Amino acid sequence: MNEGSTVIMTECTSLQFVSPFAFEAMQKVDVVRLASLSDPELRLLLPCLVRMALCAPADQSQSWAQDKKLILRLLSGVEAVNSIVALLSVDFHALEQDASKEQQLRHKLGGGSGESILVSQLQHGLTLEFEHSDSPRRLRLVLSELLAIMNKVSESSGEFFFKSSELFESPVYLEEAADVLCILQAELPSLLPIVDVAEALLHVRNGAWFLCLLVANVPDSFNEVCRGLIKNGERQDEESLGGRRRTDALRFLCKMNPSQALKVRGMVVEECHLPGLGVALTLDHTKNEASEDGVSDLVCFVSGLLLGTNAKVRTWFGTFIRNGQQRKRETSSSVLWQMRRQLLLELMGILPTVRSTRIAEEADVEMEPNVSVYSGLKEEHVVKASALLRLYCALMGIAGLKPTEEEAEQLLQLMTSRPPATPAGVRFVSLSFCMLLAFSTLVSTPEQEQLMVVWLSWMIKEEAYFESTSGVSASFGEMLLLVAMYFHSNQLSAIIDLVCSTLGMKIVIKPSSLSRMKTVFTQEIFTEQVVTAHAVRVPVTSNLSANITGFLPIHCIYQLLRSRSFTKHKVSIKDWIYRQLCETSIPLHPQLLPLIDVYINSILTPASKSNPEATNQPVTEQEILNIFQGVIGGDNIRLNQRFSITAQLLVLYYILSYEEALLANAKALAAMQRKPKSYSSSLMDQIPIKFLIRQAQGLQQELGGLHSALLRLLATNYPHLCIVDDWICEEEITGTDALLRRMLLTNNAKNHSPKQLQEAFSAVPVSHTQVMQILEHLTLLSASELIPYAEVLTSNMNQLLNSGVPRRILQTVNKLWMVLNTVMPRRLWVMTVNALQPSIKFVRQQKYTQNDLMIDPLIVLRCDQRVYRCPPLMDITLHMLNGYLLASKAYLSAHLKETAEQDRPSQNNTIGLIGQTDGPEVTREELKNALLAAQDSAAVQILLEICLPTEEEKAKGVNPDSLLRNVQSVITASTPNKGTEEEDNLLCNLREVQCLICCLLHQMYIADPNIAKLVHFQGYPCELLPLTVAGIPSMHICLDFIPELIAQPELEKQIFAIQLLSHLCIQYALPKSLSVARLAVNVMGTLLTVLTQAKRYAFFMPTLPSLVSFCRAFPPLYEDIMSLLIQIGQVCASDVATQTRDIDPIITRLQQIKEKPGGWSGISKDPSYKNGPRDTGSMDPDVQLCHCIESTVIEIINMSVSGI
Repeated sequence: MNEGSTVIMTECTSLQFVSPFAFEAMQKVDVVRLASLSDPELRLLLPCLVRMALCAPADQSQSWAQDKKLILRLLSGVEAVNSIVALLSVDFHALEQDASKEQQLRHKLGGGSGESILVSQLQHGLTLEFEHSDSPRRLRLVLSELLAIMNKVSESSGEFFFKSSELFESPVYLEEAADVLCILQAELPSLLPIVDVAEALLHVRNGAWFLCLLVANVPDSFNEVCRGLIKNGERQDEESLGGRRRTDALRFLCKMNPSQALKVRGMVVEECHLPGLGVALTLDHTKNEASEDGVSDLVCFVSGLLLGTNAKVRTWFGTFIRNGQQRKRETSSSVLWQMRRQLLLELMGILPTVRSTRIAEEADVEMEPNVSVYSGLKEEHVVKASALLRLYCALMGIAGLKPTEEEAEQLLQLMTSRPPATPAGVRFVSLSFCMLLAFSTLVSTPEQEQLMVVWLSWMIKEEAYFESTSGVSASFGEMLLLVAMYFHSNQLSAIIDLVCSTLGMKIVIKPSSLSRMKTVFTQEIFTEQVVTAHAVRVPVTSNLSANITGFLPIHCIYQLLRSRSFTKHKVSIKDWIYRQLCETSIPLHPQLLPLIDVYINSILTPASKSNPEATNQPVTEQEILNIFQGVIGGDNIRLNQRFSITAQLLVLYYILSYEEALLANAKALAAMQRKPKSYSSSLMDQIPIKFLIRQAQGLQQELGGLHSALLRLLATNYPHLCIVDDWICEEEITGTDALLRRMLLTNNAKNHSPKQLQEAFSAVPVSHTQVMQILEHLTLLSASELIPYAEVLTSNMNQLLNSGVPRRILQTVNKLWMVLNTVMPRRLWVMTVNALQPSIKFVRQQKYTQNDLMIDPLIVLRCDQRVYRCPPLMDITLHMLNGYLLASKAYLSAHLKETAEQDRPSQNNTIGLIGQTDGPEVTREELKNALLAAQDSAAVQILLEICLPTEEEKAKGVNPDSLLRNVQSVITASTPNKGTEEEDNLLCNLREVQCLICCLLHQMYIADPNIAKLVHFQGYPCELLPLTVAGIPSMHICLDFIPELIAQPELEKQIFAIQLLSHLCIQYALPKSLSVARLAVNVMGTLLTVLTQAKRYAFFMPTLPSLVSFCRAFPPLYEDIMSLLIQIGQVCASDVATQTRDIDPIITRLQQIKEKPGGWSGISKDPSYKNGPRDTGSMDPDVQLCHCIESTVIEIINMSVSGI
């Protein structure tokens, strides 16, 4: 395997190569430099120089004429010039024709044997023939031999061969043969492309020498020749003789032109061919430009190949390393061996001089941190040492390099050296530690293991000093702790991931290879108790954020919490976590949320069933309040914040997550007879949750997933803080309009104090100007700036209910209240409810709390009756009612989970009864749902009752269906001698309140359609049906349950169902409405046959007008309804046989109307018909019902004929 490389090196040792100086002179045509060359050096360049002197130049300048004279003078004293001149005198055109004919002949004969046209009848060997021949024949001899080799190369299909040729081997005629070769290639470039000639020369003895001379005489072809040789080269050059000859030839070329060596190396990497050449060129470059302190070019080059992003290059070079190790070669001739030797020399060059295991054993443990008997790494060598460690990791982990004993020993010496306390030193120690974990086979003897243990102990001891001196927060101490924790919890895959991420490369590490390190860590250096005790003492990271990368104390604490080490060894971690949460800033570190989650889990879930008390302690309420100090106060909300918004949001996340986890684990905790303390409602009331959420909304990018996590927790536990209307209102408050309003903000607006606002409210009975001015100015303030005014604003709302208060003041107060609602909703609601209580003399008003209102949301509606006719304040009241209804649901659900353990005794009592073990829980859930349904329906019924006009309003002519009436018509119909302005205002207020209530009911019905069903099964005044059907868009859902409502046994519910359906059919004339209306008509027909006289009158009198609406909405029902009306009339007639004289004419008329409706179309419009003589004195129900039937039929006919 080794002969080819040795041959090419030895065959060219006695030959004179073109020097870099001479090649550069030729490249630049520097005549002065050429003149300074020695005769042997000049002899190699004669073919090009002679052609340059004899051929007509393209450059006709004076300077070149002078240079040409100097070249002629230079050549005049050289004897060999005459033979080259003679070579140039040959007829090259005829020579090219003969060469072409010979190639065609050889192609026909299919081989190199046969007669030659260029050279005929050789009498002697090629050498003798060459000696005795003249110039033309010499040209033919060399050309014939060269073409034969080139043909064989093209036919060899890539397989290398060695061609023995006297012409290229005889040392006597090498220079003459080289002259002929250069002249032939220069004069016949199309026949002899220089890349093909270069490829052919690799197959003959002294080919590298000929190739260098050829390129030196055509210096512009250097890059072309190199790229051609590399492109045609082998992927692994040291595997074959041809690859090694090609590599050595290219090395000679690069020695001749060293400035292009790195460019040639780039071609090697680009083509992924000849890796040995790339390494060899790097070695040559490293020797020429050795640098003691910096990272060498060899380290950079090999590291770039193995650690770069190009997987193809990585695989190609890794194969070179693996194949090189499999060959048993002479060490000095292998490029791989030379590379390893050079790397080892560089490694040994930076090793500390005083190192021995004996010194390590004698080291005094009590010495000061910055003094050591070890001779540490020099500061200027640390970066180079880190680069070497990463390179060896890549070589061993990616390329599969197996280190020799010497390499392993020196690597271990470097890894266990002690760098200075700088950021680069911290990085070096981290790399060394990870390399020890990745390649534990480097530690093979007890002495080496002891050296490693001493070094690891030094790391633990020096950690604090390194961190304080280097200024790097993420020190190697955290990585040590983290690895120790992983070893204790047997998370070997996590250690492997940690090692790979620190080294910056993906390498294969078998978990079994970590067994020795695990023993060292868990038994000698870091026992679990030591780990936990040490972790608590590690200082928290100041201003922890995502900008601080690396392994931090938080990673260690997180792993220890996951493995439950703190609870196992009874080490309190609560204070550390609290301090770290306080020391946070944006952007949020990604490990903080997982840390809080696992901490909460360790509080609620014991480490083991055998020891249920082994849990961590929760953060105290006082500590939580300290975090929010300054935010709670209000006045100094921006000036007195001791902790960052990040800390406050994290603590809020902790509280909400803790409460949610406590409820989720309530059953399990009850089974273990554990009751962790829940945070009090008074604490939750003091935390400005909505204000913090608003702050988080503006920092979503910096907070990562914290904002979305908080929203999830709010939606689950505080649904009243997630009302959609609030979010929409908030968008308006924080949008562009708000920015424009801020631009209008004047100093006057800023100067108004809450005391001034209170004084202005006190003067409201006399003057409205001042309060209006202050309120307008307050609308320019932001939500947080309005907080100090909240109490004054709410406490004076009762005054605004007095008559004569301008509507503008009320609307402005509503607007300010809505702005405050975005930052302090819960506190604001409590203040508002207490402020709007009815003022009863001699009765002390009760002050409700947040808890009272969540237990009984209907307290909100027990306000001053005047609120019901004040739309701006009614809007606020409805907003609070909606919020407290939602809060009540969450409160009762939480209460059910909290008291889950109360089910257990009941279950034990009924354990003997089959199928009743789950009875109590189901009952409690049903009770809760029933309570919520009753609560919601009661709220709806109260609101519907508010929509009805009061007795005073009725006296003034206000109707309940005023929503659908024209305001002007109602005003005109009222008494003319009363003030129209007052009536108009009253009527508008009622209409607006009705609209607000209908909007809320619509939301409630959509959120839970069962509420709509329950309310309508309960029923409400039929006067409100026009209002509810037209004003609540979701009323169409009633069509789903009207059939069920009609089927109820109570007559009142059936009447209400038919009346409701009549309005729905007009509002929603749908196929579904038609089917339900047809069902109602059929039910009415059925009831006619079963009802008694009294019930018949009670049922049909209110429902007959509904038939008109059915016919108006659905004309196809006309026949059925008319038949039904006649049936009703006939039944009534049969029951009053004594009064047939009164009834029979009516029945007769009904029959005639049914048969000929056109003739009776205008009868109802005739006043004489309406007011004609009737037996009005008769109070018989059937008679009254018959008259009602007749008027109903006439109305239906009039409607159908007029096309309404």
